[in-house]
Amino acid sequence: MTVETPERAGINVPDREGLYASMFRMRRFEERAYELFLQNHIHGTMHLGLGQEAVAAGVAAALRPDDYSLGTYRGHNHIIARGAPLDRVMAELFGRATGLCKGKGGSMHLTSVDHGAYGSYAIVGAHLPIACGIAWSSKVRGTDQVTVCFFGDGATNIGAFHEALNLAVVWRLPVVFVCENNLYMEFTPIGSVTAVVHPAGDRAPAYSLPSVVVDGNDVEAVYGATAPAVAAARAGEGPALLEMLTYRYSGHSRTDPGAYRPAGELDQWKERDPIAAFRRRLTETRADMDRLERMEADVEREVAEAVESSLNAPQPDPDDLLTDVFASNETRWRT
Repeated sequence: MTVETPERAGINVPDREGLYASMFRMRRFEERAYELFLQNHIHGTMHLGLGQEAVAAGVAAALRPDDYSLGTYRGHNHIIARGAPLDRVMAELFGRATGLCKGKGGSMHLTSVDHGAYGSYAIVGAHLPIACGIAWSSKVRGTDQVTVCFFGDGATNIGAFHEALNLAVVWRLPVVFVCENNLYMEFTPIGSVTAVVHPAGDRAPAYSLPSVVVDGNDVEAVYGATAPAVAAARAGEGPALLEMLTYRYSGHSRTDPGAYRPAGELDQWKERDPIAAFRRRLTETRADMDRLERMEADVEREVAEAVESSLNAPQPDPDDLLTDVFASNETRWRT
């Protein structure tokens, strides 16, 4: 296992301003979505990825449009990074007919096949074997498509994690496992219940799986570690595992104030905010700041328009309740 840094990675990021734009879109979308939730426009629960934007942005930048990705119930960032339009993502949170899943999935079950995003999953660890199945499909069909599977540190203590890693190596699957280690498995510090320091990276060698531990708050480091892993999987060299060290600013979900966190921990991580840090780096490298500010303004307008269209979008038709259940799109129950 190696610990990757920007200096070690030999990074050549093709579109640094694009990476910043991707993270900024995620941040403003989730901040606005949370405000709407507090105003009772969005119902159910919500798991925010505020603070974790660099992982989704850096990984997505290393993928082709026809590659596959699977996210967790904290999946807004994952699907936005793949290019899903904000108005359709927001409408799905509202439960409206114009949403990505016609209002049937909500915040925790976002899917957009058109953007290679094959679902976000609410059962911890359940999607890792599914990622293996999708990667196996690519191998059987003889394509060079790669599957990326995001999961949290808590999933590393689930049996499906170990089964998926083992199977991926045995079958030499084109899959890259990405652990978003934000230090907490729901309300429990991962370090208090796991014997190894890096819950994903330290276990991967047991399955002869290459692993890299990455600063998940540095979007360039994320891209620099992901790009070679994806390239190797695409070339038929098998799977890899990346453990991204990051932090979620909010509690586990809307009902969690995060009172279990040590005093000052959140502030320390906010000092390493991935978006603010990358913006400073772009400034230091003399990026076109006027263009950057115009991009930020464009994102603000995009988010505002997504909110407006979602507020005015129609409710789902009750007759659509049983559509999209079977591959044939029939609505009758099968026996």
